[in-house]
Amino acid sequence: MAAYFGKETPKLGFGLMRLPKKDGVIDVEALKEMVDLFLGAGFTYFDTAFAYTGSEEAIREALVRRYPRSAYTLASKINVAERFAPDGEASKSQLFTSLERSGAGYFDYYLLHAIKEQNISRYEEFGIWDFVREQKEAGLIRHLGFSFHDSPELLDRLLTEHPEVEFVQLQINYADWEDPRVASRKNYEVARRHGKSVVVMEPVKGGKLADPPDEVKKRMRACRPELSAASWAIRFAASLDGILTVLSGMSNREQMLDNLSYMKDFSPLNGEEQAVVRQAQAILGAVPSIPCTACRYCTEGCPAGIRIPEIFAAMNDRFDEKKKENAGARYEEAIREAGRPEDCVGCRQCEDACPQHLPVTDLLKGAAARFSEEKKN
Repeated sequence: MAAYFGKETPKLGFGLMRLPKKDGVIDVEALKEMVDLFLGAGFTYFDTAFAYTGSEEAIREALVRRYPRSAYTLASKINVAERFAPDGEASKSQLFTSLERSGAGYFDYYLLHAIKEQNISRYEEFGIWDFVREQKEAGLIRHLGFSFHDSPELLDRLLTEHPEVEFVQLQINYADWEDPRVASRKNYEVARRHGKSVVVMEPVKGGKLADPPDEVKKRMRACRPELSAASWAIRFAASLDGILTVLSGMSNREQMLDNLSYMKDFSPLNGEEQAVVRQAQAILGAVPSIPCTACRYCTEGCPAGIRIPEIFAAMNDRFDEKKKENAGARYEEAIREAGRPEDCVGCRQCEDACPQHLPVTDLLKGAAARFSEEKKN
């Protein structure tokens, strides 16, 4: 547990993007149980966003209407993507819509969402930096920050230009730590050099580090047989200095109980465990994969209705010898009653939305060619 902004903040946060669902709709009753477990274990940080469909309304029912406002802290985000904000007024109205949806009264943490080179000009053009400062003065926001998916150079520039920012949300996990595309370590070091606290997102890399290659799991079990693979990923991030909290996008009771089992009495990775993580990094670095985290930002607004994350998951299975034989079936499931890669119209809105900066269009073409050829054979 670390002290920031004058209070003690437990190092596990509840990310509300991948909530439990029943018949395709957020299961509020299941969420209530997860909220109760989370708060009962002493954790308080909940993270939602205007762009997370149904999330703010669900947390109103599961949390806000059931607990006193002092029992939790709630974060939300403002997003300038064209589909959410065709102009500045539409963007600014998101804060008030989010407050109405959630019923929270104010947000303890409020972020400019998914900043990168492609959208920074819209945040500036729409006057969002000034807007959030004004709303903080008005008491609707307690602490200002932004989530970030780009280069250390851009992060350094933004933190220099906006010293009012109190924290930064970064994608940090052991698989991306030295990846030049994500630059986890370098971005973390920039944030700390500016004296900013860090909220960690994607510590389990969209679930990939909950089920890493068998060789990684073997080494983890040899060291700590009682711990899940996911625990290594979350504890890696939580062990860093200056971490406000580590967000876990928990989708069911089992994931919640697992996280609570090792984070309630959190202990940083020791030397032996750090060595195992380094071995895991080397093993993962030798395995080809598409670094999709299944955030689904790419699928909203796709004119062809292509299930991009599912197709990429099938491709990643194709790269894994242990899962290779089921990759074709997974691909067929992904395109059943949905758009096929061949239906892509080349609008590239998916690439503009992708936090991982993936060449989605080209990767879809490659997946279609690979599975089509294998089907023939």
